[in-house]
Amino acid sequence: MEEPAPTAALLERIARALERIAPPPVETVDLGGADAFAWEARGERLRPVPRVAGVPYDLLCGIERVAEILFENTRRFAHGLPANNALLWGARGMGKSSLVKAIHARLNEQEPSCLALIEIHREDIESLPRLLHLLALQPRRCLLFCDDLSFDAGETSYKSLKAVLEGGIEGRPPNVLFYATSNRRHLMPRQMIENERSTAIHPGEAVEEKVSLSDRFGLWLGFHPCSQDTYLAMVERYAAHFRLPIATEELRCQALEWAKTRGSRSGRVAWQLVQDVAGRLGIPLDITPRG
Repeated sequence: MEEPAPTAALLERIARALERIAPPPVETVDLGGADAFAWEARGERLRPVPRVAGVPYDLLCGIERVAEILFENTRRFAHGLPANNALLWGARGMGKSSLVKAIHARLNEQEPSCLALIEIHREDIESLPRLLHLLALQPRRCLLFCDDLSFDAGETSYKSLKAVLEGGIEGRPPNVLFYATSNRRHLMPRQMIENERSTAIHPGEAVEEKVSLSDRFGLWLGFHPCSQDTYLAMVERYAAHFRLPIATEELRCQALEWAKTRGSRSGRVAWQLVQDVAGRLGIPLDITPRG
């Protein structure tokens, strides 16, 4: 029996309306077109990044010990061996995110396309399970990276990350490793932890719920403020690498004055000075990471 004409037309309009509001189909993941990608959670797609902004591994100064540990952990993962998720925490500007990108670049320099770097933004952490589901279907090994990861009071997205790192029924796919950087050792502000301790019925349990997230990273690598000597060594290493025509003593004097105006010493401050010096000398800087 045929539907009355008005009913058929109504059903057709409903079907078209549902098609318009339906989310776009998930794109097929292709990790062969680049070595780095950015996760766009809204469209559930991986956008290729043809050029990663970073600093060559050999230019990183003052963090040699943690760099060696993280490089070896990443190398093992790239070769299909067991490796740990890593939390890089500590002082601002001391090379946490630069180190992750530099290690990825160096490994791919040594063994082309051995590892894909995928960046997920902190505000998209709740979409992490969907991303891992897509990556689990891929043969390529992936280093998942979240820069400046932290959580504030009232946020619950950290629970998604806890389940992914360890403890969820699916867990982390064997072809994915997760690295995060943060200024906070426990990924949450101290006052948030203290508030939980002072207001909870069972303070110990409340605090444990919050700080246990960082415990799920197998590697904790601390980055601490650098000394004046280390800061000057950073500046001199940059200047030598880019062959800036400036006397060492003059460069050191400018570096010390620059640090005073900034109120701090770090790798970031050193790099900013070198950019200023190179700009005044009319020398372009190529900062493409190299092995």
